[in-house]
Amino acid sequence: MVKFNEIKGFAFDLDGVITDTAKYHAQAWQKIANQVGTKWTPQLADSLKGISRMDSLEMILKAGNHENEYSSEEKVKLAAQKNENYIELIKSLTPNDILPGIADLIKSMQKQHYLLSLASVSLNAPVIMERLGLTEAFVGRVDPATLKKGKPDPEIYIKAAQIMNLPPEQVIGLEDAAAGITSINEANETSLGIGNSQTLSEADLIFPNTQAVTLDAIAEKMNI
Repeated sequence: MVKFNEIKGFAFDLDGVITDTAKYHAQAWQKIANQVGTKWTPQLADSLKGISRMDSLEMILKAGNHENEYSSEEKVKLAAQKNENYIELIKSLTPNDILPGIADLIKSMQKQHYLLSLASVSLNAPVIMERLGLTEAFVGRVDPATLKKGKPDPEIYIKAAQIMNLPPEQVIGLEDAAAGITSINEANETSLGIGNSQTLSEADLIFPNTQAVTLDAIAEKMNI
């Protein structure tokens, strides 16, 4: 693993790292699961974290053995309906919904002239970042529409580094999902996992929650 002084930029996932829109995704997907007749379980909800919209729909259909009951056109309509459900829910977001410690972390990164980019598969990321008041802190975001594959493929984190004009070795990726950690690792960046240490066991650095993530704490872990 590289040393902290070699790091020049940070690539952030959005859901579960900057704000908790995961709960809104879950509520929106649960409506779709109920509609297609798939039983909604905590395990199914967890499996959708960090996964693209169409892939999530396929997983929901498969979980209820409904994958062959809908045409491609009907699946597109179901995914669009989920998004409408979700957009209604996120209208209430404000800067108060930034997860504990993250606003201070971003400010400290800006103060020390680190570059920041967004590596989220959420098509609604621009709206969410605007509502949180964080758009200006980031040099850019990866447009999910340009991706050939979603996480755990490394493409999104490779592009997140390119947005900052940095080689992968100079970037730390922040994630709360195992698929995201795999994506960061395969992009040859330093992976920082936030959450359960068993779920995120492949991460280079693990923090129990967002509050624990500070530049000093990251430096300490990397320089041991």
